[in-house]
Amino acid sequence: MKKTAIFYGPEGGRTESVAKQIAELLAEEKPDLIPVSKAVKGDIKKYDNLVFGIATIGKETWDAEPVKTGWFEYMPVLEDENLENKKIAIFGLGDHVRWPLHFVDSMGELYRLIKGKGQDTVGKVNPEDYTFDESEALVEGLFVGLPVDEDFEAELTESRIKNWVNELKKHFND
Repeated sequence: MKKTAIFYGPEGGRTESVAKQIAELLAEEKPDLIPVSKAVKGDIKKYDNLVFGIATIGKETWDAEPVKTGWFEYMPVLEDENLENKKIAIFGLGDHVRWPLHFVDSMGELYRLIKGKGQDTVGKVNPEDYTFDESEALVEGLFVGLPVDEDFEAELTESRIKNWVNELKKHFND
């Protein structure tokens, strides 16, 4: 059986909650849940399937000191990892009402890092059921992963995750 891990950050909030929901639906794969704040170089090589979860921090913090979500420290580590032959999926948390010009932008930033290493993601999502103005996570007409808005669309989260995980299973098991 292929090994699966869900790397997520920050801990203790909605990103972790979504990561746990995804893990429940991927129970057959027995995924490891790994906060990126605790991940170290070499962790990636243990897994065939990777799910990365990241939150987009709002504009009020962009002009201040960077918020330590774990990803700020882990992205340079990830840049040095070998992602060849890995199936990679991303989910991102964002707020489409207060930050419609930056909806799930961090997911796009993480995607660019992965793409820059010659890899692509699975589990792209059609934006037609989302309301936003702009997003760095929109590439060639699709979100590069699953956008989740727990602030203003929490009632849609469960079905969005379920549909997305069903799609991931097709990729993770081939």
